[in-house]
Amino acid sequence: MKSAKTMMAILAASTLLAGCVTNPETGERKLSKAAIGALAGTALGAGTGALVGGKRNRTEAIVGAGIGAIAGGAIGAYMDRQEAKLRQQTAGSGVEIERQGDELLLNMPSGITFATNSYNVQPQFRSTLDKVAATLAEYNQTYVDVYGHTDSTGSDAVNEPLSRNRAEAVSNYLSSHGVAAARIGTQGFGSRQPVASNATADGRQKNRRVEIKIVPVKAGEI
Repeated sequence: MKSAKTMMAILAASTLLAGCVTNPETGERKLSKAAIGALAGTALGAGTGALVGGKRNRTEAIVGAGIGAIAGGAIGAYMDRQEAKLRQQTAGSGVEIERQGDELLLNMPSGITFATNSYNVQPQFRSTLDKVAATLAEYNQTYVDVYGHTDSTGSDAVNEPLSRNRAEAVSNYLSSHGVAAARIGTQGFGSRQPVASNATADGRQKNRRVEIKIVPVKAGEI
């Protein structure tokens, strides 16, 4: 049986082949907007359920912090309440919230979170992050992954550490505002996971972001 990674690679390759269009003036082959969106969805789906460092080590840390798990039948309602609270707390802030089954993904564009080439959380965004932290502290039966992303401008030598430092800055802010550090994982992806085309200013702006992924701690895992 093919591995999940192999299947994802096949799917991505198929999307690339099917999604190329030819510029009638230059003859250049490039990805269509639809293909870019499909690849973004593929990357998003591949990450569903996965956690930085894997669940085993994270679960051991969760147990050590005295955090309990959610029984299967109660997971949906628990995440519903948390989602509603987060949407209320972040309304009008520029933060986007996406529901993925029993998981939540908060997208925080870097334009509202950080100054250019900086990983210091901007003062005007801290009140929103305070509310996010308070909600995560209240609904503490979840893993919290913080991901940093950049656009493709610049080299990996710059983008990789910048994305990692931004993820760690948000992570440290959350942990200093009531979210147990044992719940939190961080990872910087540089420019490797775009959600839009880097060929346009609007696309690059969308790609510069920090995401917070919230995954329920399920009974039977700890």
